[in-house]
Amino acid sequence: MRSRKDMQDAFVRRYGGIYEHSPWVAEGSFVTGVPDLSVKMREVVENAGVERQLTLLRAHPDLAGKLATSGELTDESTSEQASAGLDQCTDAEFAAFTALNDAYKTKFGFPYILAVKGRHRTEILENFRSRIDNSYDQEFREALDQVHQIAKLRLANL
Repeated sequence: MRSRKDMQDAFVRRYGGIYEHSPWVAEGSFVTGVPDLSVKMREVVENAGVERQLTLLRAHPDLAGKLATSGELTDESTSEQASAGLDQCTDAEFAAFTALNDAYKTKFGFPYILAVKGRHRTEILENFRSRIDNSYDQEFREALDQVHQIAKLRLANL
């Protein structure tokens, strides 16, 4: 019979990448008999406090950014960005993403985050431009909501 620690370790191995570079979410979500894991994981993040949430947001890569072009994204992020055509940006689109990524991070202190699955890069650029003028509080909340949406999509893919 496997120990609780062994079961938790296996759980974290399986679900530790659901929230980008944040296995602590899976660790905090480990309980037996949870009917909706996405709800439990969201609860862990929402109760984690602002500093830990900010660290989670900062763990996300820029869209169509340097990590993507150098092949350094997680497998999940690579697949998600490719599904939106972000790996096929024109020079003008790539320049727009680069400028927006830089301006956004300077203003907010974390990367622009959007659940890109099912979206096209032109729609993503439009969304990016519409959000850059938001307040810090609006964007912090929106970024967390987008992270939860990404996690929900990743769970569904498992």
